[in-house]
Amino acid sequence: MNKKFLVAGAVFGLLGVVIGAFAAHGLRPLITTESLQTFETGVKYQMYHALFLLILAGGNFLTPKLKDAVFYLLIFGILFFSGSIYLLATNNLTGFDFRSIALVTPLGGSLLIIAWILVLISVIKLKEK
Repeated sequence: MNKKFLVAGAVFGLLGVVIGAFAAHGLRPLITTESLQTFETGVKYQMYHALFLLILAGGNFLTPKLKDAVFYLLIFGILFFSGSIYLLATNNLTGFDFRSIALVTPLGGSLLIIAWILVLISVIKLKEK
């Protein structure tokens, strides 16, 4: 088990539930249906990757160096992807135009994709016992 993966997965999972509930109950009357759906996409991807972190915590199929790389790719990927989606979906509620940071979203998505690719390659290279 890797404690940092467990802690990160639990924190992102907890925040996903809290942020999702906030969107469903607090944001629904304040933003458009389209913006709410966009916000929910950020919550879904955050939750998917929180669960992925928890799964990786119990696995021993990654080298320590690769496990660290995947950990940071996932952390920054979640923050950039979901975080920027949250800001973009609620753009009309603030005085700041978050569309200026819109390129952070695909960067975060790319980091998540790279993490999955590294895990896939590692799994493919596993030798069966």
